[in-house]
Amino acid sequence: MAKAIEITDTNFDEIIKSEQPVLMDFWAEWCGPCKMIGPIVEELAADYEGKATITKLDVDSNPDIASKFGIRSIPTLLIFKDGQVVDKVIGAVPKSVLADKLEAQI
Repeated sequence: MAKAIEITDTNFDEIIKSEQPVLMDFWAEWCGPCKMIGPIVEELAADYEGKATITKLDVDSNPDIASKFGIRSIPTLLIFKDGQVVDKVIGAVPKSVLADKLEAQI
């Protein structure tokens, strides 16, 4: 079963250039709503295996990337296509909201 890919400063550029849409979950260990959406992100990784790249980025470990995208509140989920941000969700939302946004990019 597919799992969300952990994004770091080292693999960010490579992952973001994926042919598939990329969902990136900006989160932190201490964030309550992040813990609520974490399992949903993992489910999406399994559901969209082969169709989209599902990733997670710990903002405490990778502050440069979070800063680059102006992440001020977490969880924030960005959807990238062709290396560009095409959609954004802030806060914990139902799985269906994220699935609909991914479907729109596939």
